[in-house]
Amino acid sequence: MIALLPAFLFAVYNFGLGALIVTFTSVAACLLSEYLIQKYMLKGRNSLADGSAMLTGVLLAFNLPSDLPLWIVVIGAFFAIGIAKMPFGGLGNNLFNPALAGRVFLLISFPAQMTTWPLAGVADRFTTIDVETGATHLATLKGLMPYDSLQYLDLFYGRMGGSLGEVSALALLTGLAFMLWRKIITWYIPVAVLGAAVFFALIFGEDPVEHLFSGGLMLGAIFMATDYVTSPMTPKGMLIYGISIGFLTMLIRKYGAYPEGVSFAILLMNGVTPIINTYCKPKRFGEVVKHG
Repeated sequence: MIALLPAFLFAVYNFGLGALIVTFTSVAACLLSEYLIQKYMLKGRNSLADGSAMLTGVLLAFNLPSDLPLWIVVIGAFFAIGIAKMPFGGLGNNLFNPALAGRVFLLISFPAQMTTWPLAGVADRFTTIDVETGATHLATLKGLMPYDSLQYLDLFYGRMGGSLGEVSALALLTGLAFMLWRKIITWYIPVAVLGAAVFFALIFGEDPVEHLFSGGLMLGAIFMATDYVTSPMTPKGMLIYGISIGFLTMLIRKYGAYPEGVSFAILLMNGVTPIINTYCKPKRFGEVVKHG
């Protein structure tokens, strides 16, 4: 949560109070969903104190437009907790990342609302004038919208439209540095995802810098793919997992129907994680005892 603060503060600066409201609504809906499911359906202990529902709410919000209708945010939060997390047994048992599952469900269910974003620095839901909206830079790279002439620094700092938590590569990399420093995560997955994305962008004849700093690649590689529960346990497994996510992301961006592929790539590899863990087991400690 501390590592997410730079991206959150930039989102509020970039998109106004709409970013704050969407985040608060998402977190509150996730907490309420988990509480109600445990109280009336599972009859189990209250797990809100472990922070996982709150983190899911923040990460879901980071994958949403800052002007998304709040009732849609609530639906996404309920799906993340009530469908993708709790039926599997709660924290530690879910096969798929709950926040990404909620995001993809909303993308499929409400494609129009989920694919237009307020442009950076324009009015938000509190103003009396209409909000200017547009597509992301990825949509222009894919040829779905007229090309915009954003400079690399614009992409790096986040001076563009997009989901509220994905636009500033600088803020996300600051969070990565903090988590590596505190040893919350290791470098294997984020480096593998981003390195593979750059490599396959070159293979596909795309600008690797634009793809690296556009869309949700940074957010996904740093905060979503590294989820303890849904990612492999060994360094070798993490590298295989991360490289596969980078490849699938670029494959979907290049040839898929959607301009963005990070969420789909991570969810697909979440499903493969048990197989990776089976074939990339750590070595046992100790010696093999020889008989005879």
